[in-house]
Amino acid sequence: MTNAEGIGARQAALRMLDGVLRRGQTLDAAAAGERKLAPADHGLAIAIAGEALRRIPDLDELIDSATRQRLPDDSKARTVLRLALAQKIGLGTPDHAVVATALPLVDGGPRRLVHGVLGTLLRRGLTPIDAPRLPPEVEARWSAVWGDEVVSAARRQVAARPALDLTFADDTEAQAYAAQHDGSSLAANHVRVRSSSVADLPGFGEGRWWVQDLAASLPARLIASQSQEVLDLCAAPGGKTMQLAASGRHLTALDASGSRLKRLRENLSRTQLTAELVEADALTWRPKGQYDGILLDAPCSATGTFRRHPEVLYRARPRIIADNATLQGQLLTRASAWLKPGGTLVYSVCSLEPEEGERVITDFLADNPGFAISPPRDGELPDFVTSSAEGWVRILPGLLEAQGGLDGFFIARLVRRG
Repeated sequence: MTNAEGIGARQAALRMLDGVLRRGQTLDAAAAGERKLAPADHGLAIAIAGEALRRIPDLDELIDSATRQRLPDDSKARTVLRLALAQKIGLGTPDHAVVATALPLVDGGPRRLVHGVLGTLLRRGLTPIDAPRLPPEVEARWSAVWGDEVVSAARRQVAARPALDLTFADDTEAQAYAAQHDGSSLAANHVRVRSSSVADLPGFGEGRWWVQDLAASLPARLIASQSQEVLDLCAAPGGKTMQLAASGRHLTALDASGSRLKRLRENLSRTQLTAELVEADALTWRPKGQYDGILLDAPCSATGTFRRHPEVLYRARPRIIADNATLQGQLLTRASAWLKPGGTLVYSVCSLEPEEGERVITDFLADNPGFAISPPRDGELPDFVTSSAEGWVRILPGLLEAQGGLDGFFIARLVRRG
């Protein structure tokens, strides 16, 4: 590799990491601004930034061990060093390529410092970081609520690239697909495969399946089978919508984002499924009638998706969690008024924060005695999922770890008393 090769990808990774850590962007949003790159370089830039985000506390400890004075957290030198070390530790990039692609990023700046730190650390030898530490405030928060074992499991899972989960409309086809393509099925209608290219997988163009983390498929499984008129709130990008549409319900899918609904419409077209799509804000929208079933997969901090989106560990600060909890309570209150007597409302969030899950439901039930928890019944969810004493479901890091793990989730099914 010459000095010129791969510099564009590293420059883009630098901007992506800066966008996440300083401007609070998601990695996907930061990457969207780098579309001028060739596809291979674009993918490499995302991989480099992602590997850095998975290991920042440990990378910083390495950097600090090789400098006389601690570099500021937001200094360009520290960010470049994070990216360089992440390539070595997370991607196995050769030493000479690590140095050759890092130094041009600090031209006109502390080039000698970066060169010296990299030289020192590479001579020492860098060992794999198989269970990187999470940000200290996240570890403290999760340890207090879920315990040290969950934090240890989260450390292991953040370093591992998650497998790809596919949802099928038909379980027979899912089982056949798993057998034909070296996959595994961990639940009805589910296949887990090892792949990095979704569009290249057999059956994509034919719409035989859609990508959906196994944990994300659980809430829709709790919409009662007798629910014929169903509302999917905050629906896009549509994995749960397609699950419900595949089960033959009359489905209304609502989302406030036109661009996200466009993606949902494309997914429905590809899978040959149908739903009535409504672009509206659930806080102001008024339905024409009531529904037998409502699925509210509410906007949240998304800390449960840290395996795929490690940036959430840095974006989900206490204020954001509190603001989300307020919004979730408002959405739940509005949605509950649209439910027929005897109907079911499933509330879910891909969050590991009890403020967005358990506490939202507890507060709602205290204010709405006409509703009660309806625990999962035998056969509704896979055998590895158990409900709490309260009747709700909490998916934590560590569950099915040997099989690749799951996103963190909270799910509660409510029934409106007649």
